[in-house]
Amino acid sequence: MIASGDVIAFAATADPDRACAFYRDVLGLALVERNAFASVFDANGTMLRVTTVERVDPRPYTVLGWMVEDLEAALGELAGAGVEPLRYDGLEQDAAGVWTAPSGGRIAWFRDPDGNTLSLTQRS
Repeated sequence: MIASGDVIAFAATADPDRACAFYRDVLGLALVERNAFASVFDANGTMLRVTTVERVDPRPYTVLGWMVEDLEAALGELAGAGVEPLRYDGLEQDAAGVWTAPSGGRIAWFRDPDGNTLSLTQRS
């Protein structure tokens, strides 16, 4: 029953206007609905609810991620919008902030305006 249902992704924001602009204008997600509780986006067929909360307590791990075909191009688009990649101590990342996993996949991280950690992954 659950296995056949669609996944809904969630992120939290304390500033819904700023978050809506980021997810819609910077990440390019289609805004489906906006109300007092959340901004709802179509993330390539997956519903993403950016839920309004009083205070966001950002986690140090990835809460949302996207698989991309061209990591450099995606990072370039983000950089053009003022989004900087995250860098982690002890993790070998290239000049663009990309880490290559043992599997060969390449991953970069960045934050949304509330400090939620997001990622981009390109398979090897």
